[in-house]
Amino acid sequence: MRKCTLSLTVQDSPGVLQRIAGLFGRRGYNMDSITVGASEEEGTARVTIIVREDERSTEQICRQLRKLIDVLEVKELGPSSGVIGRELLLVKLRAAPEQRPEILAMAEAFRCSVVDAGPNSLVLQSTGETEKNDAFLRLAGAYGILEVARTGETAMSRGEKEDVRRLSS
Repeated sequence: MRKCTLSLTVQDSPGVLQRIAGLFGRRGYNMDSITVGASEEEGTARVTIIVREDERSTEQICRQLRKLIDVLEVKELGPSSGVIGRELLLVKLRAAPEQRPEILAMAEAFRCSVVDAGPNSLVLQSTGETEKNDAFLRLAGAYGILEVARTGETAMSRGEKEDVRRLSS
């Protein structure tokens, strides 16, 4: 199994995300993450799906996605060195006043920012590659994680020229 980053351009209309997710569910494929947001073209949205599948399964997924009426384009971004992938992580930590300097030093090492502070808690924001956020969470766990929210990875290819693999239709 390899990590695949699929980038879809879709019509920005109600139910598109449900149809995409339903396709994965019906076919028995698992998504690591799915993100969606407006694209550079009005009336369209960009969907980024991260899957861990072999090449054959990835091609099947792409063929099925192309059959959905609202899907305008399906690309596999890659190879991994040509893809910029980022996710947003929010984590609420138990933070007694005497622990705060230590927590803030850890947050600085990971280039995190404090987005909320309560009497006994801190909410930290981290953006970056999924592996970086995983490492941050492992260290943060020592202070007591109260809540975690992650966006899932969104991605695009580097440079002006697209680094994509066009899969057969």
